[in-house]
Amino acid sequence: MTDIVCIGEPLGEFNATRGEAGAYRFGLGGDTSNCAIAAARQGASVAYAGALGNDEPGRALRTAWAQEGIDDKHVSTHATAPTGLYFVAHGEQGHVFSYLRAGSAASLYGPADLPRELIASAKVVQASGISQAISASACDAVFEAFELARQNGVLTAYDTNLRLKLWPLTRARSIVHTACQMADIVLPGDGDAKLLTGLEEPDAIVDFYLRLGAKVVALTLGHEGSLVATSERRQRFVPIKVEAVDATGAGDCYDGAFLAEYIRTGDAFVAGAYANVAAALSTQGYGAVAPLPRRAEVEARIAAEAALKA
Repeated sequence: MTDIVCIGEPLGEFNATRGEAGAYRFGLGGDTSNCAIAAARQGASVAYAGALGNDEPGRALRTAWAQEGIDDKHVSTHATAPTGLYFVAHGEQGHVFSYLRAGSAASLYGPADLPRELIASAKVVQASGISQAISASACDAVFEAFELARQNGVLTAYDTNLRLKLWPLTRARSIVHTACQMADIVLPGDGDAKLLTGLEEPDAIVDFYLRLGAKVVALTLGHEGSLVATSERRQRFVPIKVEAVDATGAGDCYDGAFLAEYIRTGDAFVAGAYANVAAALSTQGYGAVAPLPRRAEVEARIAAEAALKA
């Protein structure tokens, strides 16, 4: 049985290198692909559902997934549509994204392309706001995947990941909130959640998503850590100290680490503590994928932090 099925848009990444004008490091990205790799590095069995172009970024993604043990049998290769690309710049306000993704292979994905048997037999199906924002057909595919999962007793997980370059806020709110009503686990980032909910305080934000029907809400708070809540309990996790250089995939790392640990332990708060450390460690290198930590690294840091407090 597959632990996690991720649905969305994988991307090629060009990440600006500090100190050298016009220099970029090629890598891989796409929020749900990052989540898939992060989960696989924690020991979860992961499959991906989507589409790639018949191009170098698409081939690089398949190679990377194979190296991580991720099942890509349900990722199609489009004959003419490309794999999407994005560029990352770094400034005083953090990282800034620019995208070349219009008409990408993933945006042509639809409900008819879903691997229904795989979804029905998984433990968790994961998608995001970006998975739905790239096109109407991709949006419908996520809704159908979540409905199929629910019919078969499979958990659903949703990252609200908001990109206003892809759709207006009013439409995003409607679709994201509907998806959250279908999600067992909601994984919002605080910046996106403030825009989507109109709320400012972390406790009010997690209450909002709990009222929509989530069993677990894990709200990431950037350099302030994270907040995990259920209807019975909530807990704040403070960040560990790291030499952060690039937070490009930190939220996606949190998602993958959280889901992998939640599947392993069945405890949202154990998963939250674990993912809090994994996400911090992922900021120590450039790019969305290369710095994603493996389980041994996360467990070693958790042990070191515990020893400091003893």
